[in-house]
Order: sequence, then C-alpha cells, then structure tokens
Amino acid sequence: MSNFTVIDEEFECENCGKHVQKLGYSCRNHCPYCLHSKHVDIMPGDRAETCQGTLEPVSLEIDSKKGYVIVFRCKKCGSIRKNKAAEDDNMDLIIDLSTKEFPS
Repeated sequence: MSNFTVIDEEFECENCGKHVQKLGYSCRNHCPYCLHSKHVDIMPGDRAETCQGTLEPVSLEIDSKKGYVIVFRCKKCGSIRKNKAAEDDNMDLIIDLSTKEFPS
C-alpha cells in the first residue's frame, strides 16, 4: 500500500506569484522559479494538512537515488518537509541552497 497520492496540477505560487505548469512526469510539489511550496499534505498528495503555511527552502541534501532533495521549513508551524528537486527547477537557487547548512 502506497502513502503517495498522485496529484500533478497547475497552481499560482503564493510566494512569487508566477503560474506553475504541471510537472508531467511526477507530482509538482513546489515552484520551479523560487522553490517555495505550500504546507498542504500530511502524506504526499493527501491535501489533509490544515496548516496551509508557506514552505521555505532552507537547505539541500544529495541522495544517491533521488538526486537533489530540497529541505523546506514551514514559516507558520516550523515543520520540516523534504522533496526531490524537479528537472525544471531554478538551478541557480539549487546551487545557492547547496552552500547553506541546515538551520537549527
């Protein structure tokens, strides 16, 4: 049984205001322009989270299977979430994140 609900939808980024297209090969989780996300899921794709805060990219991890993994911190509740970087993410911002240590 999978805890992953596939939802790949367009949205307007609440951080930068840009229109974000569907990803097409997986689920779109964050804005490719500013890398911010919204705290909407408890389990991936369930849209059951009541917080609805802004997930700010704070760090980057490198996973041998997933590649770049963006670490987010919710500005509202402080929760930490992680998501694989997408192929169309702003690589300059990914590189900037790679130089930051995870904030405590």
